[in-house]
Amino acid sequence: MFWQLLVSGLALGCVYALIALGFVLVYKATEVLNFAQGEFMMIGAFVAFSLLSYGLLPFWVAVLLTLAIMGIFGAILNRLVLRFLVGEPTFAIVMFTIGLSIFLRSMAGMIWSTDTESFPMPMASEVVHISAVALSVGNLLIVGVTLALVVILFLFFRFTDLGIAMQATSQNQFATYLMGINVERIFSVTWALSAAVAGVAGILLAPILFLHKDMGFIGLKAFPAAVLGGFGSIPGAIVGGLIIGVSENLAGGFLPIWVKDIFAYIVLLVVLIIWPEGIFGIQEKKKV
Repeated sequence: MFWQLLVSGLALGCVYALIALGFVLVYKATEVLNFAQGEFMMIGAFVAFSLLSYGLLPFWVAVLLTLAIMGIFGAILNRLVLRFLVGEPTFAIVMFTIGLSIFLRSMAGMIWSTDTESFPMPMASEVVHISAVALSVGNLLIVGVTLALVVILFLFFRFTDLGIAMQATSQNQFATYLMGINVERIFSVTWALSAAVAGVAGILLAPILFLHKDMGFIGLKAFPAAVLGGFGSIPGAIVGGLIIGVSENLAGGFLPIWVKDIFAYIVLLVVLIIWPEGIFGIQEKKKV
């Protein structure tokens, strides 16, 4: 039972990590807290579902097309609305993105209805037996895809000009602008990448929790994961998501079931008491 809870917790933690990664990418580049990141995940899952169920596309073709659509969605949303939030007070940004999440959730209910759907992922319900442990292929696929995506993002930020420019923008926007880098273009790419990563999380999560317009609420669990790892740290988002997912799943298995829903916040409070800036956070000092 422990090993099954551990693997399923890792799978759930990977989804948390991908959503938290979207939080971190946007915040590092634009200093905008996007509380609609969970709804981005939900929209991505519904887009993939539509391509599979109504477009009758092969699974991997639908996945790649969904990532492209989500990237375009994120870039357009930034150009039309979100870029005007840069430099605004934090409270205004938080309220706007919360309003955006409600709007996206309502639009999803109007377009795709409020019914719960079953997401058609190949082999998701199959089981692999390793010794006495039965592991879901869907959970193993989530872990494998997350690892592959983390490696791809590492290579992107380390070895591509665009990735390096995004890192420079996250550290100092003004200096990046003086160096001749188009900061607004970097913002659009960041939002596109964040939306695409959220789309991946939605496709991976939908077969486990089923597809519903309210599945974006899981983003409220991913935000503590981002804070836990150190808000602004990409490795911290991954580690924080895994810690929240595993601890929450183990708590649901060995403690009263009601503890599972609040355990992520208990872990967050304990860690922040020890490391106020998060596990991988950097303590910054400002001279005034």
